[in-house]
Amino acid sequence: MTHRSDMDDSGNEWTEDVLGAGFEARTLRLPGPSGSLRVPAGRRRRPVADDSAEATLVRYTPEGRPDAGRPPVLYVHGYTDYFFQRHLAEAIAGRGYPFYAIDLRGYGRSIEAWAAAGADANMVNSLRLYQQDLDAAAEAIAADGHSGLVLMGHSMGGLITSMYAHARPDQVTALVLNSPWFDLRGSWSDRRLVTQLVYLLGRVAPNTVLTHLGEDYGRALHHATGGEWEYDLRWKPYAGFPVRAGWLASIRRGHRRLARGLTVRCPTLLCTSDTTGPDGGAAAVMLSTDAILDVAHMHARAPQVGAAVDVAIIEGGAHDLALSPRPAREKYLSTVLDWLDTKV
Repeated sequence: MTHRSDMDDSGNEWTEDVLGAGFEARTLRLPGPSGSLRVPAGRRRRPVADDSAEATLVRYTPEGRPDAGRPPVLYVHGYTDYFFQRHLAEAIAGRGYPFYAIDLRGYGRSIEAWAAAGADANMVNSLRLYQQDLDAAAEAIAADGHSGLVLMGHSMGGLITSMYAHARPDQVTALVLNSPWFDLRGSWSDRRLVTQLVYLLGRVAPNTVLTHLGEDYGRALHHATGGEWEYDLRWKPYAGFPVRAGWLASIRRGHRRLARGLTVRCPTLLCTSDTTGPDGGAAAVMLSTDAILDVAHMHARAPQVGAAVDVAIIEGGAHDLALSPRPAREKYLSTVLDWLDTKV
């Protein structure tokens, strides 16, 4: 039987999640962009995939709900990603922080609804759409009886949560960034050239496929190819999903906005690996360096997030620090949890 507190007014209820015991999921119905995104005068609205969308909220409730006395943590995944990190939920809930995670529209648990609407996986033309996803998640978490909100964003999720904390300053208690995507890899001239190209194609041919990701990092992570982690390869393929011009243009606009400076007022922790690695190679290298992004860009952009940013460097950390081999993984988790205990 579904309790009234486990169902919202539209009938969306918590059901057992694919992660099994202790995890539950519910659908978040999201508004379409029409009327919800303000477009400056004289600027044409950028197209989006559909007039409505769905995201998926996951919660971890071991032996009943965690103590609501501490603010809940909402985890936001990266690109070509979704929430599957059981150990992250267990560690955070073990310290008394209610744990939630979201699969954004077009990702993971939400990918089938996105595809049914005729949209390509992961594809949006404006990062501002994700404010709707996080607004809906925040509302559902508040309806669960919690107050405050700690955002934890990995890679692309780090960019999205930074922008959200800037846009919703009264809603975010603290911000934790795990290897946030603050710039493209490569030289300044290469980044500039790529950016001009994606802006052009993003306007005239947003669905153009620009490139595909390499498989080495994904293979280093997944248990079937020698890694530690089990996850659904339909939702997180080794080589990800095609990188499309309209999506990458939205990312570059987010990078440009960050470079101008955000005003995130809440305490912020930015965590990175100690080393930028090659973008391909042996598993040992993929998992002991940031083989996806340049950590120097994260450090350089940290002051543009806000005035209260603490930086922690995790020696031997992988791009997703929570998926690093021990002891780097344990160092990352203890760093985050000790920081949260101090700040919130």
